[in-house]
Amino acid sequence: MKFIKQDLLTLLIGLFLFASCKNPTGVGLDVDSNTAIQGTLVSDQLVSSQTIREADVTTSNLARYPLGYMNDPIFGKTESSVAMTVFPSELSLDFTTATLDSAVLVLNLGTQFYGDTTTSKYSIDIYQLTNTITKYKSSDVQAHNSTLLGNFNSKIYPNTPIKITDVVSGGKDTSRTVKAQIRIPLNKAFIQSTILSLPTTGTTTNAKFSDYFKGLYAEINKTSSTGTGGIAFLDFANSSSYLQLVYKKTNSSSGIDTLSKKFPIANAVGQVITANIKHDYTGTPIKTQLDNPTLQYNVTYLQALAGLKTKISFPNLKNFTTVYGKAVINKAELIVDLSSGTFGYPFNAPQRLSLYRWDIAEQPVNVPDHDQSSSSYAGDPRALSDAVFGGYYDALNNRYVFNVSAYVQDLIDNKKIDYGTFLAPTSLTEFEVFPSASSAARAVIGTFGNTTNRLKLNIYYTKIN
Repeated sequence: MKFIKQDLLTLLIGLFLFASCKNPTGVGLDVDSNTAIQGTLVSDQLVSSQTIREADVTTSNLARYPLGYMNDPIFGKTESSVAMTVFPSELSLDFTTATLDSAVLVLNLGTQFYGDTTTSKYSIDIYQLTNTITKYKSSDVQAHNSTLLGNFNSKIYPNTPIKITDVVSGGKDTSRTVKAQIRIPLNKAFIQSTILSLPTTGTTTNAKFSDYFKGLYAEINKTSSTGTGGIAFLDFANSSSYLQLVYKKTNSSSGIDTLSKKFPIANAVGQVITANIKHDYTGTPIKTQLDNPTLQYNVTYLQALAGLKTKISFPNLKNFTTVYGKAVINKAELIVDLSSGTFGYPFNAPQRLSLYRWDIAEQPVNVPDHDQSSSSYAGDPRALSDAVFGGYYDALNNRYVFNVSAYVQDLIDNKKIDYGTFLAPTSLTEFEVFPSASSAARAVIGTFGNTTNRLKLNIYYTKIN
């Protein structure tokens, strides 16, 4: 008799749990038994979505700088060039009697590369800037002279160290291994007639040299490049990128010395580096969506490099209390499914997405669940850590999950107004609410109306009086 009562109790509990699910599609959702949320589940709340073009972004102080070209069968053509201010390594340099042996532009590769490193060849042309850099937006084109100063034409191996030789004045040259670099020999006659012909007064200040030399410009030669391509990210921290001059100079005491000077290209005070980014969506479904923004589609598009983002909204949340009564949100998850067959090498899924909202002035701010405090900002006490908030790529299920419990609670309580909520790719290491120019990943995501890969909002709540 004892066991019959226990079985009856188990049956009643099971019936109660299944009866509490407002939508049968919620049954079978993956739930970790260690973190199971108690309460009523409302699954698949309506989420509307729309592909929109990103605004321009300032590119003068990036974590890394994009250089490359991609021809993507879904996203069309993307290209990015880089303009660089060059400073002397020391002031009042004396190049009297100096004769140039070589001039090499060294571009240090950062930790990220998006695209093809297996078959594509990248042709990179180098020019001299016509003017000092005074415009910093991603859409700003930096004027440059038409004379080609140097070219790199090869595959790019972003994770392969290389060996270089350091020139030692008065001693034996040394060899060492360094991180991956793009090394581009420059026209010797040009460097001899511009930099080495300068009097010492030309390098008495960085500003004087910059006003004279202007800087260098790197862009992809699309005619000479081959394959689907990709975007390399250049590292301009700690003077790891530079223009290196090796030259001979007559010394009154020891004859002729071979010397080396590095002109650093770095994110430093007064030294400007910018990127010019272009997207061409001609002939793609993206162009159709951008031209017809009021229609709902089965997929929307996300693209870094100041490309595309998806605007989402939750139109039914304003009536949540009318339908379900006053409630405490125990947990709310936004689930973002990738559209099948739209990702894979060389156009891999983004490692991370950002989720943010607009304030009343249509400025991007964090949702409450990610509104973290800092030394000068209190933040939201409900804010979660990055790992708990989510947005990281789930390779097993090909999706991204965000914990938005506080945001949903504020929306149903009318404590916040949804002026716009957005999904966009962001770097794995930096969560960005502004258009990203330090990542190049892209994604096609399902919408609420998609029958296989959906955009879903699942809410667990407890009804209160």
